[in-house]
Amino acid sequence: MQFKRRLSPKANVDLIPMIDVVFQLVVFFMVSSTFILTPGISIDLPGADTADPVVMTRVVVTVVGEDELYINRDRYTFEEFREAAARLNVAAQEGDGEVGRSVIIEGDRTVAYETMVRVLDVLRRNGFRGVNLRTREDTGAPGS
Repeated sequence: MQFKRRLSPKANVDLIPMIDVVFQLVVFFMVSSTFILTPGISIDLPGADTADPVVMTRVVVTVVGEDELYINRDRYTFEEFREAAARLNVAAQEGDGEVGRSVIIEGDRTVAYETMVRVLDVLRRNGFRGVNLRTREDTGAPGS
């Protein structure tokens, strides 16, 4: 005599816990990537139609005026800026992991072109080759 089973085994894979974990990871990376703020001060960046997001580096040079420059949040005159750039170059040569050879330059829209060229010249003399100019995306509105 053969017995028949009343309950047959059903093997189902429950995907809901895996979907929950993946969703939380996606949300975590979205939120954490938007909170990387630029060190420095607030300025009125010039707009550009072809503005691309720049990869953040450890060194951000902010040019507010002829004698008002910032490296990250530290204020310098132009002569002090030359010395600070030389110190950054020495730190980069010694292999300091915090300081690299790339720099982001932010300039207020009212800064003279000559001042920006002088800043670029100081950075190039000190071995910084990866220089990015930070702009904001232009909305295309007249007068901006």
